[in-house]
Amino acid sequence: MAVPTVFMRLKSRPVFIYLFFASSFLPSAIALIEGLYCGTQDCYEVLGVPRDASKSEIARSYRQLARKYHPDRFRAGDPGLAGETAEGAHSKFLLVATAYETLKDEESRKDYDYMLDHPEEYYSHYYHYYRRRLTPKVDVRVVILVTVCAISVFQYFSWWSSYNEAINYLATVPKYRIQATELAKKQGLLNKTKEKGKNKRSKEEIREEEEEVIRDIIKNKIDIKGGYQKPNITDILLCQIILSPYFLCSYVIWYCGWIYRFSIKREEYGEEEKLYLIRKNMRMSSSQFDSLEDHKKESFLERQLWIKENFEVYKQEQEEEMKMKMAMDPRWKRYRRWMKNEGPGRLTFIDD
Repeated sequence: MAVPTVFMRLKSRPVFIYLFFASSFLPSAIALIEGLYCGTQDCYEVLGVPRDASKSEIARSYRQLARKYHPDRFRAGDPGLAGETAEGAHSKFLLVATAYETLKDEESRKDYDYMLDHPEEYYSHYYHYYRRRLTPKVDVRVVILVTVCAISVFQYFSWWSSYNEAINYLATVPKYRIQATELAKKQGLLNKTKEKGKNKRSKEEIREEEEEVIRDIIKNKIDIKGGYQKPNITDILLCQIILSPYFLCSYVIWYCGWIYRFSIKREEYGEEEKLYLIRKNMRMSSSQFDSLEDHKKESFLERQLWIKENFEVYKQEQEEEMKMKMAMDPRWKRYRRWMKNEGPGRLTFIDD
């Protein structure tokens, strides 16, 4: 053979000459890696097109070969598939489809051509191939937007559900129901429900309409705060994200004004500022603090809890009071008794 003869003549030559001639006789298939793209076969040769083939030429060749090797079109004894088995035709169809998927996309074809031209960058080809295969086809920004919108819709409707539950509950509380009924009578809303003549309705219809009137009075007159307050579209996640620059600027302006008024000019705190400091000391959110009853807020102001030292005394008193309540609670006594006698860590033995 020609290759051994050449190497025999070059025994006395330097090593680099051997390497030069060895590289010249290496097959081009070294650029084709098993498991990547078309494996050890050239995708261009699989489709029967040159490397400079256009997209239309690649698509035309793919359609012809796909029709030829498609499993649904395979017929034993077909002149065009002489000696071909169903399994062989199926394997060729998959190979043709893989070659087309590789070459129809510009980026994938560019990576494949680079692999053919630079076979030595073995690990780099694996990286580019699997990065393209495993990367999501959908834009991440679209996924984030859809997720935020879905969360916002769920948040809005669940908020409405909680608000309606609160209204239904308040409508059953005698205190609020009596007040709402008196207001409805003063406004003449309940008198309209009792009509005579042709427009006379059944007792059930009148009762349903009265319930609706009472619910409307409770909705309009009672200020529900906290987690059951009336939904506001600006409080959902999507609007919060959109309006975040505005909220950030508003907070910076407010904070600078606070520093100027109370740190530089040494102004005295107003009631609103005192309540804000009390809420911060208690580490409560705005909705949690707003849901507190008014007499509780007044007691906080009387004790001057916006002052750190007074709040520490109040906090210690609350902890001591909680300890006393737990010590007197029979359930807590039973729990401590159980922890002492039968709790975790106690060794017990079972008789055989």
